[in-house]
Amino acid sequence: MKAFYIKDQKQFMNRLLKSELFDHFLLAEATIHGAISYNVDGHINQEFFEAEELAALTADGSEYLPFSHFRPICYELIRGKHTPLYMKFVFLLSPANEKKTIASADTVFSAEDVGGMFLNLTFRDGQMILTTGVSYRSFTMDRSLDNAWDTLAARFLNNHGIDFDVR
Repeated sequence: MKAFYIKDQKQFMNRLLKSELFDHFLLAEATIHGAISYNVDGHINQEFFEAEELAALTADGSEYLPFSHFRPICYELIRGKHTPLYMKFVFLLSPANEKKTIASADTVFSAEDVGGMFLNLTFRDGQMILTTGVSYRSFTMDRSLDNAWDTLAARFLNNHGIDFDVR
């Protein structure tokens, strides 16, 4: 697990809310505390969608909605002259991207060993921190996949011009 401290928060928020940069991630959950608090569960409400829409959303086995569906709503909740007091977003790789990531890593793990690969974005007390995480289905001391995920997350941020410190 690595913690990436975002230096230019305004630029990062513009990328998060006004571009497609994070749209390929799934949204597991979101919390925004402003004038009122919003708590979002990213699980797909299957009853809401027509059969074809639901089939497309869950074709790769996902149970969470892509961030692209929540991004416009999130933008409306956050925009304005007041900065939220607190925000937390839990992003998750889609099952297809998780399989690709695991296959590209030099590791003994398979997709069946992993419960999820996460990026957790937290804004609190003026600091914006993006942390990586891997959830395993069983206990392991092997951190090769964690290390590969940390490296890929840093590369993702660097490739998109997001300035950060690692602490």
